[in-house]
Amino acid sequence: MSAALPETVDAWRMVQGQRAFQGRLPLAGFARLTDSLADADGDVAYDLEFGRDAYGIAFLRLHVDAGLPLICQRTLERFVQPVTIDQRLGLISKEQEEAGLPEGYEPLLITDGQLVPADVIEDELILTLPVVPVSPGAPLEFTTGADEPDEPARENPFAVLARLRHD
Repeated sequence: MSAALPETVDAWRMVQGQRAFQGRLPLAGFARLTDSLADADGDVAYDLEFGRDAYGIAFLRLHVDAGLPLICQRTLERFVQPVTIDQRLGLISKEQEEAGLPEGYEPLLITDGQLVPADVIEDELILTLPVVPVSPGAPLEFTTGADEPDEPARENPFAVLARLRHD
């Protein structure tokens, strides 16, 4: 069953009901994420599914597709970085429960039962941001100083001492 994404949900009720949400959200709605983007043009496609696995572990499966507009740090031009996230988050109510999660689960601490799904999507997108954005195919050019005009050679200030020593 797919429905529009509510602002907040009771995570444990969503797990019990095995609820799923699909849709699109504008990038402009993610304030923390847009601080790191070139602009807020575009949207994010999401697919969220709450449930329990065969071992009884409550989870939130998250699938997100987006194109993040970034500024290339080599060319200083805007480019769109495609991002696909496929993550399974193990819902835990205490930090100690993290150790009990099987391999492949990332912990998501739910202290009061309430969860803001858009914040979870935003957090995962922020984690995908590169430290130094570089567009694919950006030229790898560095200035080595060889292209600079030749400067007249300066005399070493210690050359005078060397001459005095030889005299």
